Amino acid sequence: MEYLKSIFITYNFEITFALLIACILLLFFNLLNRIKIASMVRKYNKLYKILQGTSGQSLENMLVKYLDDVNKVKTEVLETKEKCEDIESKVKFAVQKVGFIRYNAFNDMGSDLSFSIALLDESLNGFILTSIYGREDSNVYAKPIVNGESNYALSVEEIQALDRARKQASVLEY
Repeated sequence: MEYLKSIFITYNFEITFALLIACILLLFFNLLNRIKIASMVRKYNKLYKILQGTSGQSLENMLVKYLDDVNKVKTEVLETKEKCEDIESKVKFAVQKVGFIRYNAFNDMGSDLSFSIALLDESLNGFILTSIYGREDSNVYAKPIVNGESNYALSVEEIQALDRARKQASVLEY
């Protein structure tokens, strides 16, 4: 114990100075904590004002409800995205390009009642439908089209209808 007294007596000034610096540091940290607490109190008061109109719901219950709503919306967005992708894959096989031409098949007839219509999908697959109108009868022919070409001989009008259909932009092109 005498040893401690001698140390305190010998280093009295240094110990007092170190304690003074420690007190100043503690005072500084106390001031910083008060500033942070005041900021948190302001945020809490803002949140409290927002929550006053919620009929007594706790913040935890509100957050859980909002998180459930967000998860539902995420699920709906994913379902909508899947449906859009499904529709886009189906639309590729739908008629997207149409070429149509009317003409007079016989010179002795007075009107353009014959026609050829080309109906193609995105990949230029489909068919050409030709109706030839005559005085006594009317005939309809269908010729398949694969990749924009036909294995059957095409008339001039059918070629024109096919060319008109090929030149159209796809529905899916934005």
